[in-house]
Amino acid sequence: MTDAYIQPIAPVGGSLAWSALVAVLPLLTMLVLLAVFRLRSHSAAGIAVVVALVVGTAVYGMPIGSALSAGIEGAVFGLFPIMWTVVNAVWVYRLTVESGHFDVLTRAFGRISPDPRILAIVIAFLFGALLEAVAGFGTPIVVATVVLIGAGLPPVRAAAAALLANSVVTPLGVMGTPILTMSRVSEIPIDEIGPVVARQVCLLAVFVPLVLVAVIGGWRGVRETWPVALAVGLAFAAAQFVCASYLTVGLSNIAAAAAGLLVLLVAVKVHPTQRRARRAAPERIHDSRRRVVEAFAPYALIVIVFLVSRFGPVASLLSNASLSFPWPGVDVTTTDGDVPTAETFTIDLLTAPGSLVFVAALLSMPVLKVAVPDAARCFVAAVVQLRWSFATVTAVLALAYVMNLSGQTATIGGFLAGAGAAFALLSPVLGWLGVVVTGSNTASNAMFGSLQVAAAQQSGLDPTVLVAGNMAGGTTGTPIALQNLALVSSVKGLSGKDGLLLRRIWPLSIAGVVVLAVLVWLQSTSVLGWMVP
Repeated sequence: MTDAYIQPIAPVGGSLAWSALVAVLPLLTMLVLLAVFRLRSHSAAGIAVVVALVVGTAVYGMPIGSALSAGIEGAVFGLFPIMWTVVNAVWVYRLTVESGHFDVLTRAFGRISPDPRILAIVIAFLFGALLEAVAGFGTPIVVATVVLIGAGLPPVRAAAAALLANSVVTPLGVMGTPILTMSRVSEIPIDEIGPVVARQVCLLAVFVPLVLVAVIGGWRGVRETWPVALAVGLAFAAAQFVCASYLTVGLSNIAAAAAGLLVLLVAVKVHPTQRRARRAAPERIHDSRRRVVEAFAPYALIVIVFLVSRFGPVASLLSNASLSFPWPGVDVTTTDGDVPTAETFTIDLLTAPGSLVFVAALLSMPVLKVAVPDAARCFVAAVVQLRWSFATVTAVLALAYVMNLSGQTATIGGFLAGAGAAFALLSPVLGWLGVVVTGSNTASNAMFGSLQVAAAQQSGLDPTVLVAGNMAGGTTGTPIALQNLALVSSVKGLSGKDGLLLRRIWPLSIAGVVVLAVLVWLQSTSVLGWMVP
């Protein structure tokens, strides 16, 4: 048995500043390759992993075998439970498309109001939140854009609405995948991160419907529909907050979309402008009540399966299928003598979010009337669709594990801790930057999660507030993320319009991250410290 590798904090001449300059090279490599050279995410991340391995072994003195093993552990974690969750979530979406129920869903939402301003709230915000819960990775943005254009909205406004609406649902999306990733790299339990994220993101969620109305209808639209928009925003934020804080993070967007929809259904019936618009609306394709119920059934089943899995006796039974073991080849000790939790790999076979979504998908098949061969084909199609996401997520998590276990992250955190309490202002900015260049809240969390913790601990700040700030800041980077702009530019009518979208949206993105930076800073002080559970 060999001696444990002890992480050095300042391996370059004993200087923390010079060591941090070297330690940040893998992150800088990835950011430059993405933003300047426009490499695809998986390629940039793969190259960054190589740089991290070189720095970890040549500068930090980590044994090459341990460094490689750390990267492999990160990649495996990217496969399970991260991509296992994403694949099954996208599978549910594909089952609804295969059975024709996805069109039923879009028509059901579209019948709520013919007013394009309200339609933007319904499709981009509420339906988008539902899609983010089970698909993510840009799917809600593209689908909402296509549906809104089909409903008669101008392409640029439709895309802007879809991009902005997707922002506040990403941290809690894909059955809680971003928080699951952050929990793993930061070593902070999900149940502690979720409530703090909710206390940051939900404040923005209240105003998103008002912003969408302004994008579609200008200030006149806001004057005419603000009561409806505000009521939906409040209901959405309240449900998102309650679910993330007291129930389960993975269902937050589904609960929020349901609450917002219920309030909207009432609001359009009592609001004078909406009542007149509904009476003047032409007849649309009629779907039977049974078809509508079937269309919503997969999402209801996801909620039921998750709730049942948390029931005492069931939870105890499912937990018996969990397996924990020391990851081979990784023997690391911090300078404080602690053993990183990443040395132990845990597999929750039956309680992982992806496994629960898989069960819900199986239960959905007879309801949607999808035959087993067709369902299998949909599953394979989901894997093929996500092939580059597999490469990106595994590479980014390999990068995070190599940097964390070699000590590079601790060095950067120690250097940034020199900012003291002011680092809380930078926390959301890091999350914003990570999402802008990667297009993924999950990837941003993997890149900066442990860095946030290291800086917080050495600055005397609450690590949970800062890792939540990383996720919340990422929401404001979603609308101008390079990947998301490229996705919507592929939609008919938007080719070459990504630059125009960027010019229209970036002021809102900057304003949002500034607001969150101030909020996170105040939450780290006695001024708003009472907001943190």
